[in-house]
Amino acid sequence: MPADTISAKVTMKVGSRKSQLALVQTRYVISEIKKIFPEHQFEVVEMSTLGDNVLDKALSKIGEKSLFTKELEVALEKGDVDFVVHSMKDLPTTLPPGMVIGAVLEREDPRDAVIIKSSSTSKCLDDLPNGSVIGTSSLRRAAQLKVAYPNLEFQDVRGNLNTRIRKLDDPTGPYSALILAVAGVARLGWSDRISQYLEGDLCMHAVGQGALAVECRDEDMETLAMLANLHHRDTVLATIAERSFMKTLEGGCSVPVGVNTKVLDNGVSLHGGVWSIDGQTSLKAKKIVNFVNDDDLDGEPSPPKRCKSKVNFAAVFAELLPHSELIAAEKCGRYLATELIGRGADKILKEAKEANEVK
Repeated sequence: MPADTISAKVTMKVGSRKSQLALVQTRYVISEIKKIFPEHQFEVVEMSTLGDNVLDKALSKIGEKSLFTKELEVALEKGDVDFVVHSMKDLPTTLPPGMVIGAVLEREDPRDAVIIKSSSTSKCLDDLPNGSVIGTSSLRRAAQLKVAYPNLEFQDVRGNLNTRIRKLDDPTGPYSALILAVAGVARLGWSDRISQYLEGDLCMHAVGQGALAVECRDEDMETLAMLANLHHRDTVLATIAERSFMKTLEGGCSVPVGVNTKVLDNGVSLHGGVWSIDGQTSLKAKKIVNFVNDDDLDGEPSPPKRCKSKVNFAAVFAELLPHSELIAAEKCGRYLATELIGRGADKILKEAKEANEVK
């Protein structure tokens, strides 16, 4: 739908978590929309989620998939907000009925980063003394890094980015370093605190990490048409592959699952893995699925319509992109997960989930 055919509501309401990072991300999305629709006005509606409020438990032990999204989605369903901005890694691969991801913005660096205590002279994990405590809220990071650094101790750390870095730098605190997503650190302007970037061969990143997703109601045609302008093709394809992989594995934050993804000239390449809680058992594989061009329609793309695709693109609605590319991305994730399940990934993840519950 051309920009000049989309009507401007008096003020669109945008749901966001209250954290500094969430608000930075939400305001960024609004600024990108206003570049295309300068006449639109927006009001940010701030909310707290279960994941924000329960800080005395590890994320993996709270027992709820929509830790950082449920309250926002309730407001969206009730019509209290028009759309919601999420860190894509927080979004479950299956959304509530009537909800869809209407935009996936260009991905920031998806890698993980090491942040060293400000008073330390160490520059990377290799420099840290034996027994140093590394803070991370991610089973995925801990499982992979325990294997590479058996001399280090990994402990859970909760709170928003500001709180976690404050805990790290506390002279009386236990942490020598934190493992955080590069994207969040960079968006807050703290890249100078990054001591080490963890490459994919050492630590595969989380599904959707570094990408922003905008969720809206699947029957809100005008909002979908507006959000469609924000889609970044390569990020859409990469995250569909990753979310399809996770969905087929039936994974979540309670199990260690990691990925590395590349969008090629003629297809999608996905490297994925699953780990036991202690990292000692793992399965990894790589899959490439090429694009096929025979199912694309000629001519101008049609306006967005309610998502009734025969293929579930892990809740991502991107009908203006070539259908063959979306299908290839979905297949890439599904095929890779199916291969790993055939090699015993389901058993590893089942045992990891059980071990986490009793840990």
